[in-house]
Amino acid sequence: MRSIWKGDLSFGLVNVPVKVYSATESHDRKSYQVDSADGTRIRYRRVREGTDTEVDFADIANAYEAEGGETVVLTKDDLSTLPVQKSPEISILEFVPVDQVDPIYFDKPYYLEPSSKSPKAYVLLARALQETDRLAIASFTLRNRTRMAALRVIEPGVMTLQTLLWPDEVRVPDFGFLGEDVEIRPQELSMASSLIESMAQDYDPSEFSDTYQEELAKLIEAKATGDEAFPETDEDAGADEDSEVADLLAALRASVKDRGGSAEQAAEKAPAKKAPAKKAAAKKAPAKKAAAKKTTAAKKTTAAKKTTAKKTARRAS
Repeated sequence: MRSIWKGDLSFGLVNVPVKVYSATESHDRKSYQVDSADGTRIRYRRVREGTDTEVDFADIANAYEAEGGETVVLTKDDLSTLPVQKSPEISILEFVPVDQVDPIYFDKPYYLEPSSKSPKAYVLLARALQETDRLAIASFTLRNRTRMAALRVIEPGVMTLQTLLWPDEVRVPDFGFLGEDVEIRPQELSMASSLIESMAQDYDPSEFSDTYQEELAKLIEAKATGDEAFPETDEDAGADEDSEVADLLAALRASVKDRGGSAEQAAEKAPAKKAPAKKAAAKKAPAKKAAAKKTTAAKKTTAAKKTTAKKTARRAS
């Protein structure tokens, strides 16, 4: 990894020199736009509206709307005059309990690495945060913008600087149902809680994968070799999918309600309920065919008897 910023983490009279690294990266496949007809690459140019004249990036400014509705153009030189604090310092303002910062405020995470010869001050602050079960609320400037951040510790003892959204950047949920008096019966709440408990386990991120990216990779490789990425499957499997899920949910609720076992045991019961229905339907089909055969045979016998009677009558005459 390459550090994107260097500075001092300060609290009280203590300064901890640190390097800042981006903690995340995208795993999406890189692509570019092309003409679907022949694969020619699509390019974008910055041109003046109404003309074909291209504008250099250095000459591009930003237009803002003032409170009175007027359009105000600010150049890069104008923006550079903003009295933004440009000190390479992450200032810790306060320490708050971990559960008081709602995760909805979390934005981009960064790793902090000690950049001094001795990491003692870094390790001391990290362990103190863990011992007190608190977050450090800090302020710093990154790319000429003032940002708030939460400083916390993740395993194995690395401090993470998580930028925070400003309060006015988080929308207030305004939904009609919030004003309704929804009646929840105690037994309904108890069953829902039991269902949650039956599916509860420790979170392990390695158990999950980005299926879209996996399938996209298969499609790319199949296209490259001229193969078929996703062969067609039985159509009936897709038709029964929703009903199977509904049956599974019903089985889970039933198993939790009567304390009959875990979610896994309930899942094993769900397919067993559908099997008799399919077998019963399979048995009816031959019965219809047999009935049809008997009817045809009866008709042939009756016709044969009539023919024989006519011949006998002719001979007698």
